[in-house]
Amino acid sequence: MKTLFDCKRGDVVEVVKLHANSEFKQRLISFGILKGAKVKMLEYAPAKSTIEIQVGKMNIALRAEEAKMIEVE
Repeated sequence: MKTLFDCKRGDVVEVVKLHANSEFKQRLISFGILKGAKVKMLEYAPAKSTIEIQVGKMNIALRAEEAKMIEVE
């Protein structure tokens, strides 16, 4: 299983599944991160503790633990 955390800078991937509790899943969906959404990996923090992604025209920062819950292909 490949997650958003495993992607490299510049990768554009499609969300396959969200492995999160309902509260966090609802938050992701409100940002447009849902099954079938295209996500572009922009940047990692120096220690890879957070990542910056682009969904549509919006940039979003996620913690590493959160990015590991988003399955992509």
